[in-house]
Amino acid sequence: MKTATTSFDRPKGENLRYLSRTAGFLRPYWQYAVCAAFALTLTALAVLGLGQGLRQLIDSGFTDNNAGALDRALLTLLALAMILAVGTSARFYFVSWLGERVVADLRKAVFERVLALHMGFFETTKTGEILSRLTTDTTLLQSVIGSSASIALRNALNLIGGIIMLFITNAYLAALVLLVVPIVVVPIMIFGRKVRTLSRASQDQVANIGAFAEESINAIRTVQAFTNEAEDYHRFVVQVNNALQVAVSRIRMRTLLTAVVILLVFSAISAVLWVGGRDMLSGNISGGELAAFVYYATIVAFSVGVISEVFGELQRAAGATERLIELLDTAPEIITPANPVTMPLPARGEVSFKNVTFHYPSRPNTAALQDFSLEVKSGETVALVGLSGAGKSTVFQLLLRFYDPDSGSIQFDGVDIRGADVTAVRKRFAFVPQDPVVFSTDGWNNIRYGLPTADDRDVVDSAEAAAAAQFLDQLPDGYATFLGEKGVRLSGGQRQRISLARAILRNPSVLLLDEATSALDSENERFVQLALERLKAGRTTLVIAHRLATVINADRIAVIDNGRLVASGSHSELLKRSNLYAHLAALQFDTKVEPTLPVSLTEQLS
Repeated sequence: MKTATTSFDRPKGENLRYLSRTAGFLRPYWQYAVCAAFALTLTALAVLGLGQGLRQLIDSGFTDNNAGALDRALLTLLALAMILAVGTSARFYFVSWLGERVVADLRKAVFERVLALHMGFFETTKTGEILSRLTTDTTLLQSVIGSSASIALRNALNLIGGIIMLFITNAYLAALVLLVVPIVVVPIMIFGRKVRTLSRASQDQVANIGAFAEESINAIRTVQAFTNEAEDYHRFVVQVNNALQVAVSRIRMRTLLTAVVILLVFSAISAVLWVGGRDMLSGNISGGELAAFVYYATIVAFSVGVISEVFGELQRAAGATERLIELLDTAPEIITPANPVTMPLPARGEVSFKNVTFHYPSRPNTAALQDFSLEVKSGETVALVGLSGAGKSTVFQLLLRFYDPDSGSIQFDGVDIRGADVTAVRKRFAFVPQDPVVFSTDGWNNIRYGLPTADDRDVVDSAEAAAAAQFLDQLPDGYATFLGEKGVRLSGGQRQRISLARAILRNPSVLLLDEATSALDSENERFVQLALERLKAGRTTLVIAHRLATVINADRIAVIDNGRLVASGSHSELLKRSNLYAHLAALQFDTKVEPTLPVSLTEQLS
């Protein structure tokens, strides 16, 4: 039996190692990375060289009153400044380009993985959570790769180079400077761990905001119909305030970290300068030597301060990267085997369920199908009927291999679909859901979604067959009219005809209809039923029936109850053999029969 867990249930990491996972996305652009590293090194050397130019300027130019030495020192400083300008510009370009390119590739990789994930994943993961990772987290990562990481590396080079130059300039004073390093590192480690934890919590809270907002906006009609605007607003405010509190805690911790580091560094530098100043007054070191030492000490102090600041950004990026890596590392449960069985050509459309038992991941203790067996012959029309929750939709879900059964087998044209290519199996079906899906585009693209290679003539023919052409032709721009988000500009019946036209265009081996005419008026239902009769000719059709009047002429009706096939036959046969079917038929065809409610519900309504 499956359990309702996801890969997101594992403990969260709290280190920067997740950033190393982006190296794979950098590898294809190693030339740009090399150029960025070269420019970064060049600018670091130029910055360090300025200290020696300053020393030459003071000792050889000013102190010795040597005009030639002064000119050479100034020319050296100017040359270093030009190198610094060119190197900084090149570094900015290459690093920024890498940031945009890597994040674009990462977004594509994450989205590709999301599209390939099994339906069980989406049962336990909010859409808003996924969208937050694709947008907020990748934007943060782009900022780090395209800016913060470069700043951290530049200052790390300056820090290392500055320390080396401090020893070259004056080893005694440099040794005093290094005494402050443990005093600075310890606060970074202590506060950094807290910042890292709060950064992860902050990203999670932002994801919660997105998930809640996305859910409310998608259900805006229901929200307003039940006058719950104020209630949803207050719930949203709670989510925002929770995120704000975590963010403020993170900011407070980072602020304290930065202040402590800067205070400790510059206090230590001031003490060292006091010692160095007394040595210069006593003649132990020159003015240029002290100036160069001050310059390098300032670089070291500034670099430590910047690194401590950027460290927080890197920790946030590590948290964001971890969330993205979680998606990339989530393995789809529905996969094509290494050596898939070839599906027969041409397709016959034979479907077979053999002793299938299945539990949804989110409902592991309740079987959606239990020892379910059903044979559907090529070209046969079989209707699935039963009470709500009996397992009718689960049959479609398993046929499309959105899930794999816990036990038993499902065969298509004699081939177990678990051993075949997933795409090859699904291409043989066309699914028309009860709640039709219309994408935020025009009529052409919505219908052509069933067969992207179809030409305009085929699209129009499919629309006419589904009785969709009559309203599409009347739109302002015809088939090119934008239909609104989720088809909001269309009626329910119009959306369903778009969905049906899409299935007709696909020309499948097996047609799956989830009461495809339920949202149509009588006139359009007649047109669509005629189109369906033409479409069903010569192909296998499975129909989920909510209204028995639409399926009484099916070749066979299968009655499902609590996940089991309890009866099968024609309408007249089932009226005699199946009490459940007879009851359903009586409810719909005999006005003298009234549906009964559970006792507890009857008491509540009385």
